[in-house]
Amino acid sequence: MNDTGFSLGARRRLVVQERIIGALLFGCGVVSVLTTIGIVVVLVSQSVGFFAEVSPLEFLTGTRWSPQLVPQSFGILPLLNGTLIIAIGSSLIAIPIGLASAIYLSEYSKPRTRRIIKPILEVLAGIPTVVYGYFGIMFVTPILRTIFPQTGIFNAASAAIVVGIMILPMVSSLSEDALAAVPRSLREAAYGLGATKFEVSTRVVTPAALSGIVASFILAVSRAIGETMAVALAAGATPRLTLNPLESVQTMTAYIVQVSLGDTPYGSLEYRTIFAVGLVLFLITLAMNLLSQRITRRFREVYE
Repeated sequence: MNDTGFSLGARRRLVVQERIIGALLFGCGVVSVLTTIGIVVVLVSQSVGFFAEVSPLEFLTGTRWSPQLVPQSFGILPLLNGTLIIAIGSSLIAIPIGLASAIYLSEYSKPRTRRIIKPILEVLAGIPTVVYGYFGIMFVTPILRTIFPQTGIFNAASAAIVVGIMILPMVSSLSEDALAAVPRSLREAAYGLGATKFEVSTRVVTPAALSGIVASFILAVSRAIGETMAVALAAGATPRLTLNPLESVQTMTAYIVQVSLGDTPYGSLEYRTIFAVGLVLFLITLAMNLLSQRITRRFREVYE
């Protein structure tokens, strides 16, 4: 028995346990890295076969997407157009409402109110995306058709609304965490100078938490870009270049679902299009996440 009260055997057991835990954590990290590398290798290797037959210039600049029709066209711009319409539309819904909810929960609500409202918001994140898709078709679209009779049964606006509701908890929860991390001393200093609660919330606390808030925005937009079932059901499957959200569009993820149903022969050029589209989608979301990390490091406030 030593001075600390631990026997030599007990200390050795603790060391062994720490090493085992460290090895398990390292193994989990290695699995994550290898999984990412595997995904990239599959996407790139399959996309190389696709681009051996289709010009990358045609793929990136073409305005018609019809790989399963004759004559075939492989311009991805209609799919990018549909993806961006829904991502931007959902952001216009989720970002202001989510940030306002976060400010209310952090600065205005009482602890008991926060304990009730925050779990309710987070329940939205647990609803299956296919349910959001049917909600868009059965509830949102009839309302839109009542207001705008020219609205199609499948339309981008309905998909943007349901995806906006879907990513709302992400914006609200992450932004509220960032606001709550701002030291109380900043608020008290602002109150001491005669600032109102609204001024403290918008001119002191929000700028201080800007890095976390912007990161939540970018992560939410990345989630909207990668959404599949909700947009596949609500937006339809019509790849077209349009800025009219009342028309049917097709996103990159919805196209991947369409081809993956099994009707396209394995190994064919049409089948390999899903890997080329998946590679573009992967690069977009990767760029969004890198941008989020850069912004977080650039605007992070460190308090002592």
